[in-house]
Amino acid sequence: MQLRQIRDIKYQLLPGADRQTTDIVIERDGLISVRPPLRMTPEQVDETVFSKRMWIYRNLAEWRDLNATHVIREWVNGESFRYLGSSYRLLFVNDQDEPLKLKDGRFQLQRSIIESGGKDAAHQSFISFYKEKGLSRLTKRVSYFASKVGVIPGSVTIKDLGYRWASCLKGGDLHFHWKCLMAPLSIIDYIIVHELCHLHHRDHSDAFWNEVDKVIPDYRERKEWLRIRGVELDL
Repeated sequence: MQLRQIRDIKYQLLPGADRQTTDIVIERDGLISVRPPLRMTPEQVDETVFSKRMWIYRNLAEWRDLNATHVIREWVNGESFRYLGSSYRLLFVNDQDEPLKLKDGRFQLQRSIIESGGKDAAHQSFISFYKEKGLSRLTKRVSYFASKVGVIPGSVTIKDLGYRWASCLKGGDLHFHWKCLMAPLSIIDYIIVHELCHLHHRDHSDAFWNEVDKVIPDYRERKEWLRIRGVELDL
């Protein structure tokens, strides 16, 4: 990956791929990522990016508007935290056999965790919860949709992917951001199908979206939900 700039547009140039078109993406952190076909030189990529400048400006403006409403959560009793699309209030408890539990309609967190480790420790307890509880669920849904997409995926891992919801490796392994577990089930299914379809097509060509459409005909609505409300899926 290398950072490049053409006029007032800064972007990160990703390694070329076996594809026909140049993929330009506004990442969740506002960075512009560009993945070109293998045959293109960096100078040709610059020209392509500049030719798409109006699209880039418009989408960057939308990104700024959406992120202006970023939620900052407080680590206090009664604060809401998401899991599988639902919100649950936080409750500090004195004694518990696990750091964090979803019990009686509340996220119950050991009080000693935040008293000794502060917000970072509480934050980590939630991440561990999403990873542990989410792995079996995601693995089952990947298996379910893999047969519909007609692919054989590799292993499933939940980790911090920075500003990506998920990724599909060339070998077929799938990585999902722990924040996906905060989304509604319909959105999680869309993310899963999206990545599985990359085993057919590595790019976001019409052929790729046709594969997604075969499994999730309303994928456009789910994609739009994630674009607009994805900023809410955070701690």
